[in-house]
Amino acid sequence: MKKKKPIIALLYDFDKTLSTMDMQNYTLIPRLGLSPDEFWAIASEYTNKHGMERTLSYMYAMLSVAKEKNIKITKEFLRECGKDIEFYPGVTTWFKRINEYAASKGIAVEHYLISSGTKEIVEGSPIAKEFKEMYGCEFYFENGVAVWPKFVINFTQKTQYYYRVAKGATNPVDDDGVNKKSETHRIPYRNIVYLGDGITDIACMTVVKKNDGNSIAIYPEGESNKVKQILLDNRCNFIVKGDYRANSDLDKVIKNIIDKIAIIEDIEAQQKILAEK
Repeated sequence: MKKKKPIIALLYDFDKTLSTMDMQNYTLIPRLGLSPDEFWAIASEYTNKHGMERTLSYMYAMLSVAKEKNIKITKEFLRECGKDIEFYPGVTTWFKRINEYAASKGIAVEHYLISSGTKEIVEGSPIAKEFKEMYGCEFYFENGVAVWPKFVINFTQKTQYYYRVAKGATNPVDDDGVNKKSETHRIPYRNIVYLGDGITDIACMTVVKKNDGNSIAIYPEGESNKVKQILLDNRCNFIVKGDYRANSDLDKVIKNIIDKIAIIEDIEAQQKILAEK
């Protein structure tokens, strides 16, 4: 029987982790006739004035401003807004390179998106095809037009999807699967890596690190101060510049993690063989 490859799961935030800024800033907000500062101020006002959860605030702001300007928010409109997203250097070739490196070590890599951003926008981006599953905020559409939030993921809810990936209960409405007690997981916790950029990722970073996985805080070049405190507070394993190119610090960190997991998996496989003799 062919030996099944061990799996490593890489979990990614999107905004300012893979992309250089919030995904809505590139095309969506300009098409609504606003600057990013104007749009996010409107969203913040809903939170401050009405006590609305921040993720719901920005989703409501999208629908409210669009309605005011007689713009229909359709799936096609949102996906079109994903085409112009700018990524950190090396992102578009990252997935293939990491997959190939892991395969050379006898490891399979799966990539998952866990974002508080708009999933329909990401679906229009050139890297959407790289993810095994994408979890993000989604709209419910009636007659092709967005009318209500379908899924909302805020910073604490991200941890739910971490457990889903580990257990293999990746369907977001499979409540039984994610809550079912299990002695073994499809992907061991130690084989999970989380990449995020800051405050909205701290809950997931902390859980991943505490369960012997690895959490990586990404920062723009020259702005490591944005994530230093996360490392000092022992909530992540590494802080790394947003550079996904070959031989970058991030590339080396991920490859070192893959090497370490490959060694552990090999030792455990040898121990299992000896125990069965």
